[in-house]
Amino acid sequence: MTYVEYKQLNPFQRFAHNFKKLIVNAPRAVANFFKAVGRAIVKFFTGIGKGFKNYGTTFVKGDWATKLSYLIFGIGDIHKGKYYKGILFFLTEVLYVLYMVFFGWTYLRDFTTLGTVETHMEFVNGIIPKKVYGDNSMLILLYSVLSIVITIVVFAVYIANIKDAYRHQVMRAEGGKPTSLKQDVRDFLDGKYHITLLSFPVLMIGIFNILPLIFMILIAFTSYDKTHMPPGTLFTWVGLDNFASLFDVVHSARRARTFIDLTQWTLIWAVVATFSNYILGMIFALMINKKGIKLKALWRTLFVITIAVPQFVSLLLMNQMLQTNGAVNVLLSEITGQNVQIQFFNTSAFMARMTVIIVNCWVGIPYTILSMSGILMNIPEDLYESARIDGAGPVKTFTKITLPYMIFVTTPQLITQFVGNINNFNVIFLLTGGGPTTEQYYQAGQTDILVTWLFNLTMNSQDYGLAAAIGILVFIVCATLSLIVYNSSKSMKDEEAFS
Repeated sequence: MTYVEYKQLNPFQRFAHNFKKLIVNAPRAVANFFKAVGRAIVKFFTGIGKGFKNYGTTFVKGDWATKLSYLIFGIGDIHKGKYYKGILFFLTEVLYVLYMVFFGWTYLRDFTTLGTVETHMEFVNGIIPKKVYGDNSMLILLYSVLSIVITIVVFAVYIANIKDAYRHQVMRAEGGKPTSLKQDVRDFLDGKYHITLLSFPVLMIGIFNILPLIFMILIAFTSYDKTHMPPGTLFTWVGLDNFASLFDVVHSARRARTFIDLTQWTLIWAVVATFSNYILGMIFALMINKKGIKLKALWRTLFVITIAVPQFVSLLLMNQMLQTNGAVNVLLSEITGQNVQIQFFNTSAFMARMTVIIVNCWVGIPYTILSMSGILMNIPEDLYESARIDGAGPVKTFTKITLPYMIFVTTPQLITQFVGNINNFNVIFLLTGGGPTTEQYYQAGQTDILVTWLFNLTMNSQDYGLAAAIGILVFIVCATLSLIVYNSSKSMKDEEAFS
């Protein structure tokens, strides 16, 4: 279709054309995504190859101090006069060796088995029972991960020590000399101040985010559940068994059915919740910002007040109001003169899911209204004036100016909301608790989404390995969809379109 033919289509035809184009291009976008991942992997291993090459080249060209730095950290810097840095490198090596000898290796040697000696009872003198604790799989896994991460960090320091030694060797050969401690401190407070500021946050992210994330990923490949709870019993590596049980409709039919059904409902919920809030919020924002509407500040204030009430309070209140004997049924009984007992949550999965979607609009639309109002107020008025001069009516102005502008600006927000709704724990848990319950699902109700099912698995049945596997799959889905949609959007391809 040519550009002229496209421009002659009405808005509905354009939507159908663009939707068809999206569906047709989706496989290509997925293929490009995995090609990019493949290129990144190739680049990673190419970088490793270059690193080994530079490692050997530096050793060949280095003097005796640089060569000795391959075994003893800091010798090259100390020999070239960079005393404080050489001492820090040397202390890093000493502390690492002491850590591994007296602590790290104790756990790291059992990393492949996660322990072999179980807690058992022994009898002192053949009479007095005594409980003897064996290996603790949890501590073995945790401290092994810590030791591996520390080893990676020390390896980075090791490479930096070699590069620094060779750099100072070249500097001395060219007649220069290393900078002093005072000069380096001044530099880190001036030209390299960004490194000084970011060092502590990066360290905290590594301790409180990266380490737990690695630990949880590894849990997905173990048999850690209520029957394998350390220190009483051991758990071990099971490979991909937890992932396989989510798709094995023969041997793990209940788990597989739960995962497949809840995945379908999670995606439906995320799409409907995202676009219902987006579309309705856009409509309300257009109504409030329309010229001639009075008391605009009042309407915006009312929606701000709605946001000011904590979401969990609104959800718990809605939960009580929609119970069998809640305020809604009591009010309907008073109006109709009959005993109305609508079961919003307890019997019908369809009714419960529809109720969840409607209540989510109540707590989500105000956020969209505020963001849309800000966008509407920033659309250049010149665009509307030019459209009116050209004879465009309200509908054409909306489809040609307002809607494209809003979609262009809010595409990242839409992606964020979609991912947020996939992981929207509060609305489901506080409103329905996952109900109505069913025996066909494994530790889940009919309104549970994957993240609330994950919560039930960890808190109710202590099935930590399965829960970790679900968490990994949710992350893969969210990351893949987010990257594909964002990289295909005009917001990423043409950043200057509305500037």
